[in-house]
Amino acid sequence: MRAWQISEPGDPWKKLQLVESPSLEPGPGQMHIRVVAADLNFADILQCQGQYQVKLDPPFVPGMYCAGEILATGPNVPHHFAVGSLIVGPTEAGKGGFAEEALLSCEEAYLIPEGVDPVTATAAHVTYGTAWFSLHRRGALQPGESVLVLAAAGGVGSAAVELAKLHDCWVIAAAGGTEKAAACKAFGADEVIDYDGEDLHERVMALTDGRGVDVIYDPVGGKYFEIARRLVAWEGRLLVVGFASGGIPSAPANHILVKNYSVVGVHMGGYRGRDSQPLVQCYDELHKLLAARKISPFMDSVVDLQGLSEALHRLAHRQSVGRIVMTP
Repeated sequence: MRAWQISEPGDPWKKLQLVESPSLEPGPGQMHIRVVAADLNFADILQCQGQYQVKLDPPFVPGMYCAGEILATGPNVPHHFAVGSLIVGPTEAGKGGFAEEALLSCEEAYLIPEGVDPVTATAAHVTYGTAWFSLHRRGALQPGESVLVLAAAGGVGSAAVELAKLHDCWVIAAAGGTEKAAACKAFGADEVIDYDGEDLHERVMALTDGRGVDVIYDPVGGKYFEIARRLVAWEGRLLVVGFASGGIPSAPANHILVKNYSVVGVHMGGYRGRDSQPLVQCYDELHKLLAARKISPFMDSVVDLQGLSEALHRLAHRQSVGRIVMTP
């Protein structure tokens, strides 16, 4: 099989090499799949650079999530994961989705509902899973609340906009640049802020008559966290989703106390090995929404195996709007 392999830490568009590798063999609880689609995430870039919290020893094949057709199963795999079924989920470490074949664990994979395209299921898996966990499991979002989504033109941001609107919330989407701001309007946001050309704090306070917002969805971190914490309304929630900017911020405890708000961590992957039920609930709900076509991930592009390196470069340099998916 052909696979993108990284032999030393670094930028994947520089360090990845397309190699011929032996076909994979599934171990206990594992499924060997023909990759149909793999989504591109910032976490994949960080892992290649050696900066992700889960570090792998090179050489390895990256691609943390993918969808595919089951070719073979190892021992102790439940019968509902039959050969020929289409599944989606996280890949086994080092046997990732940026290849023609991959390995998935039966404990973390999900059958793709009938009628849902694998590319769509892949594009939605991480982004909508993250957004659902953030807003509903950790953020306790209520209908009618106000929500500010940072980096709203990206994958996890656009998913959060769509899910919050579906929950009857009033949504402000913030993104950098006129093209991304225009895309946010297409996602259904009630208000859009281009924080490259507008003052984010000033604009949000004007839109909310000085109150701030109930829930802030922050996958960016860095300097935007400092702005975001000053925009949380009384008894609001600031959701710490990620640090796409590369900067890990901190919040002064006296400010949290005086405004009586919550800073809430969102680590969806942390439930693995602890309690799988929230994950099952999450994807049961999302797959129903996908099958009913109530949600639809916004796609930037679909690239082939040869186009992966350039697509990762675009993603790393904030040149994409929505999801990028690779189909070998």
